[in-house]
Amino acid sequence: MKRLAVVSTCFLALAVVLSACATRQEDPYLWLEEVEGDKSLDWVETENARSKVILEGQPEFQAMYQEAREVLNSSERIPLVSIHGEYVYNHWQDSEHVRGLWRRASLAGFGAGEPRWEVLLDIDALAESEGENWILSGAYPCLAPEYKLCMIALSRGGKDATVYREFSVEDKAFVDGGFELPEAKSRLAWEDENTLLVATDWGPGSMTESGYPRIIKRWTRGSELTASSEIYANKVTDALPASVTVMRDGDARYTMIHRYITFFESEHFLLEKQGLRQVPLPLHSNVAGMLQGQIVVRVDEDWAHDGKVFTQGSVVAIDPADFSTELVYQPAKGEAVSEVLLGEKMVHLQVLDNVIGRARQAIKEGSEWRVRTLALPDNGVVNLVSVSGDDDSLLVSFESLTVPDSLYLARPDGSLNQAYSLPAFYDASEVEVFQRFAISKDGTRVPYFVMGRKDALAKGNAPTIQYGYGGFLIPILPEYYDENARPQHGALAGRMWVARGGVLVLSNIRGGGEYGPAWHQAALKENRHLAYEDFFAIGEALVETGVTTPEKLGAIGRSNGGLLMGAVLTQRPDLYAAIDCGVPLLDMLRYHLLLAGASWMGEYGNPDVPAERAYLETYSPYQALKPGVKYPEVLFYTSTKDDRVHPGHARKMAARMREYGNSFLMYENTEGGHGGAANQDQLAYRAALEYAYFSLKLMK
Repeated sequence: MKRLAVVSTCFLALAVVLSACATRQEDPYLWLEEVEGDKSLDWVETENARSKVILEGQPEFQAMYQEAREVLNSSERIPLVSIHGEYVYNHWQDSEHVRGLWRRASLAGFGAGEPRWEVLLDIDALAESEGENWILSGAYPCLAPEYKLCMIALSRGGKDATVYREFSVEDKAFVDGGFELPEAKSRLAWEDENTLLVATDWGPGSMTESGYPRIIKRWTRGSELTASSEIYANKVTDALPASVTVMRDGDARYTMIHRYITFFESEHFLLEKQGLRQVPLPLHSNVAGMLQGQIVVRVDEDWAHDGKVFTQGSVVAIDPADFSTELVYQPAKGEAVSEVLLGEKMVHLQVLDNVIGRARQAIKEGSEWRVRTLALPDNGVVNLVSVSGDDDSLLVSFESLTVPDSLYLARPDGSLNQAYSLPAFYDASEVEVFQRFAISKDGTRVPYFVMGRKDALAKGNAPTIQYGYGGFLIPILPEYYDENARPQHGALAGRMWVARGGVLVLSNIRGGGEYGPAWHQAALKENRHLAYEDFFAIGEALVETGVTTPEKLGAIGRSNGGLLMGAVLTQRPDLYAAIDCGVPLLDMLRYHLLLAGASWMGEYGNPDVPAERAYLETYSPYQALKPGVKYPEVLFYTSTKDDRVHPGHARKMAARMREYGNSFLMYENTEGGHGGAANQDQLAYRAALEYAYFSLKLMK
């Protein structure tokens, strides 16, 4: 019987391989997966040119483009900063600095709203002098506590893969003969001034199936990179790169190795003189760092340990000596902890309370943790921007769809000083926003926000755009401004859409993080359909309540939200008249074979496992397209330089739509990575294309 079982397993495995081969042979558009092949790029150029004529020809396009540029290049934007020591650091882009300036100012001056910026690196000048299409991917990590040496991550055209180069903040120059890593999806940390801990592409066998580095080595200054000594290796099947963090806690340093088995399952090890020691955490957990000699963790599943039971979403402190535990914060019903930052003595918490933002701080007094809530405005979005590890000074922001961002400096005593306020980018005096709940197919109450002019909402049957994402524990929040130009946010939507009589809807569907890990896990793998049913329930509620009609209802989403748009297109073409599908996943039977796709199998499932392939086949948009069905004329956008989600998804979907007699519009930027754009002007252009598309389709 055992031998028969083995033979059956072998035949099953062979069947999976043959099925995959058959799929490959039957797909007539595999050539569009050749990212920069001559034939595929000719196709892209042709479709771009055709679609641009249509979209740029819309009467509102030029005005929308100018409006988006004014918002995204405004010199009055609040600088997004991170605190390091006595300074704040910022990457600033505007019309004069397209690639941007990396700069710093004193925390004291910035907190008072009077920063004196010191330019450290001009990315435009660097790109010109070196003849490279450099995009600043990150200026991290920096060496604590002096922050005189940093590793600058530079991307060619916005790709995830970067080149790392050592930079002296004191000299405002790259270090001659300093550390430098060739292009890869590397991870690194400073062990000390002369030592880096590095995960990078070390050659054959050193990468995961998802294309991420799996081996961490210790690299000493003055030695060749190839001479580095290995300290850890994860498995080739792991979803994400092996990562390392050197955590600062006063004068002490703790080094932690992170293994990501799937996108949401991980193991964590303390690197000590005697070797690695695993921290006994649940697989679903998120390590925030070290505070007062304890490891602070958010546990994303119920966890029984140390004679205690911690509920899903709780924040816990762990003693690294014996792994004894203390409860720091337990979310109430309807709450979710979306961010945890550690200062000198406080745990700073970003909390969602029925999708409304709160900022809370926990500090240990004796053997108990005391929690207080900062006195920020209500009914909006709260973001913890950055915190000082030296004295718990916290930068925190508040915004809503109609209220521009304000940035506050919170002192350790809880007092708040408003340092900045974003100007209004549109007239919100006649705009209202309200939260409603739709009832999904299985009876679940699903929240959503509606934003529109009072007269448009009162009249009803308004051109309406419904935004959704529903994945990866990411909450969709009613934010005013976003530097990545996601068009669903208040500043762009208010000016470019709502001011013209349109309505915007934000969908808080399952798969996201609006109610914490349980809300996300409810729509994983075989339950992905629940996220789509939630979205459709909101769309139906918008029609039932008179906000709009199917002829004037559009949908928008990108990345995982692009997959959602594929489901909208193929499952409910009767409910939506326009679909904006950005940098999407669409061929769910091959996604794991393309770029970083294999790293998301914990979210979607493995197409090579028959039981998981079976449910992927029920909704994979590329395979779900049917001849003889009339679909809305969808707008696809992607990027040739996207090395996370393969542009072949959008290309193949578009080609198959044409084969089946349906029209589409297409915009593929030749740079910009997964963000779809490399600078603010490109973001403005894409946003104008998107709103021009919705004007064409819905404002009839």
